Amino acid sequence: MKVLEWTADEGQRLDVFLRARLPDMLGAAGEAVSNGKIRRLIVAGAVQVDGVQRRVPAFMLRRGSRVSARIDEDKFFFEKQPDDISFELTEKDVLFEDDALIVVNKPPFLPTEETVVKGRANMHQAVVDYLWKKNPSLRNPPYAGIMHRLDRGTSGVLLFTKLRTVNAAVHDMFELHTARKTYRAVCTLQRGAALPPERFSVDTSIGRVSPKSSACRMGAVPENRGGLSARTDFRIAGSRDGLIYVEACPLTGRTHQIRTHLSLSGLPIAGDVLYGGREGLASCGGRIMLHAFRLEFPHPEDGCTLCVEAPLPPGFSADA
Repeated sequence: MKVLEWTADEGQRLDVFLRARLPDMLGAAGEAVSNGKIRRLIVAGAVQVDGVQRRVPAFMLRRGSRVSARIDEDKFFFEKQPDDISFELTEKDVLFEDDALIVVNKPPFLPTEETVVKGRANMHQAVVDYLWKKNPSLRNPPYAGIMHRLDRGTSGVLLFTKLRTVNAAVHDMFELHTARKTYRAVCTLQRGAALPPERFSVDTSIGRVSPKSSACRMGAVPENRGGLSARTDFRIAGSRDGLIYVEACPLTGRTHQIRTHLSLSGLPIAGDVLYGGREGLASCGGRIMLHAFRLEFPHPEDGCTLCVEAPLPPGFSADA
């Protein structure tokens, strides 16, 4: 464990101050120190300003502030290697494409976009690479606009724009919920919980309930305490061998909304350990059993309704 100390020579944010000084102090000049590492160090309580622990990355330093940080170098420079898949987008993974849009079938174990881990594979880059291979004469990477996201472990329908001119209309259709999303989840019944009726809705405001220094976990949080309204309509599509197959239609777009609402209903998603789901089920293949099955939306140029579906992966149907 190493304790590093500095004196601020100007007023600036704590995270910006540390990012400029840590590599040199650790003898790691030229080595990447990501924004995420800096934030985690601060949120974990390893940084003090004038003898007081500060856990807010945006905390403003004053000229002459004394800053200290306790760092375990082995852990600080260690980058966990995610078990992402190696993926190349091909025509069979493209569900719809025209001059304005491309809709793809995202596999699990792949982030939607770039993360703080430099060079990590992601679906956005796969789309850019695919479009560039179709138009190799382009001097610069083709445009692919990220309009919505799927969690790393979630598979299914994901839409990107190819023209910046349609971004506003596509943003509005997600914001105003004229785009209708349908997911398929494979769940288990929580011990002591009663099975809900075939059709049910959950209308519960949710917010983060886990510490900022740990994985994001959402839960029921009243709106007067910072929770955001969230509603999901559900239909139980079948059951087999102790597994319950659920169709979910979120009417709002909150973080982890479906995962949270199913957990609160006593039906955690199989493989979703963060929300009480069972792991180790043979049918899960190590993934969270949540799939974005269908996306219905008005085309941003002509308003015609499109319905795009991503085939259900193995294990997502009671009939399989």
